[in-house]
Amino acid sequence: MTSFDVAIPNYNYGRYLRACVESVASQDVEALRILIIDNASTDDSAEIARDLAAADPRIELRLHARNRGPHASFNEAVDWARSDCFLILCTDDLLSPGALRRAGEVLAQDPGLAFCYGRDVGFLRDEPVPRVDSGPEAPRWHRMSGRAFIEGFCRLGVFQIPGPTLVTRTSAHKAAGHYREELPHSDDYELWLRLALVGDVAVLDNVQGLIGNHEDNRSGSLRARQLLHIRQTEAAADSFFARDAATLKGLGRLRRLARRGFAARAYWAALGAWSRGDPGARDLIRYSFGKAPEMALLPPIDYMMRRPDARARLTEGLRARLARRGSAAG
Repeated sequence: MTSFDVAIPNYNYGRYLRACVESVASQDVEALRILIIDNASTDDSAEIARDLAAADPRIELRLHARNRGPHASFNEAVDWARSDCFLILCTDDLLSPGALRRAGEVLAQDPGLAFCYGRDVGFLRDEPVPRVDSGPEAPRWHRMSGRAFIEGFCRLGVFQIPGPTLVTRTSAHKAAGHYREELPHSDDYELWLRLALVGDVAVLDNVQGLIGNHEDNRSGSLRARQLLHIRQTEAAADSFFARDAATLKGLGRLRRLARRGFAARAYWAALGAWSRGDPGARDLIRYSFGKAPEMALLPPIDYMMRRPDARARLTEGLRARLARRGSAAG
């Protein structure tokens, strides 16, 4: 029987806390612990957390009198974990039905797997939660080597992984270590790279989580400032290369792949910004050419072909450009 620990860090998201906890508590697994870590919220979060814990003995509370920041909560959760599998779930996100069972079944098959992740569905957090078809009851998945996982990140300069779906083998997570406070917006990326040094990855073709989008969403606001997000991702790569990956075979090649990946990502982001009339396009293209001057003459077509969301991104850019033309003509 696979056991699970799920930690839910929270700060002033009392309005989302109950639904988040219930999405975990209703999972069809027998051995489950839930930890709510509240960072001195000023709303009704603590009261809601106490009510939830009083109704379910599987729920533990850490209600802090002082806000120590998100990294302290993440690392407190890592230290607390002791079950077979571990997940940190942000309060504004949800697990899909059967997510933990499927993750546990996959990780139990092979001790060489360090973690797994699946697909997600996005929704507007202040609207009704959509009904989700998670796919077959049995998990459908494929294996990716840790090396391939790292190389994939370097080629794209980004991870396209829904965080709420990522379940780690607890022993692998503890071997990888804590989240690093010097990476305020890309600490998860850097940790995922370290996890890939510990073992391989299982990629599930099932909807494992629901990502809540709202105006306070940290990652959403950061994505709106694309160059900052790219630089923060680059900082995660630099930290990984300089520390844990220092003895990794072919490190120089990986660094070069990452440099080109960040440049190509900025190049296409610049075109998207230009199609929308966003003045940030200039800074993005300057960053891109600074990393890879050859892109001024040879557009990185190969990069876009590797992205699974390439068609959607190109279609969105074309629509934005046509809308601008139509507006100018009117």
